Amino acid sequence: MKKIATLSVLAAVAVPAAAAPTASAREFEGTVVRVNRDARTFSLRDEGRTVRIKVTGRTRYQRLSGFSAIRRGMTGIEAVATRKNGRWLASLVERSGRDGGGGGDDD
Repeated sequence: MKKIATLSVLAAVAVPAAAAPTASAREFEGTVVRVNRDARTFSLRDEGRTVRIKVTGRTRYQRLSGFSAIRRGMTGIEAVATRKNGRWLASLVERSGRDGGGGGDDD
């Protein structure tokens, strides 16, 4: 009986450790090539490959007013996403900060 309890504890500890690498976030940047409003997904061409990214109610946006602002042909779109159930889920979507502003105040 003691062996069974020990094996159960070891199995419970080993499973979360094996699942940890899949939770790491990845950043994509590129041009929007497709938007599916019904599925709440958009496809981003990043370094020669196209990645489909799903947004949820928890997705945050910077320099974009939300998912409705994403349009086909937009360049400089960045997405931070994690892989879950075979999909890339975005935690953050933003437009690159290429505004050219100097940032300093000359007094």
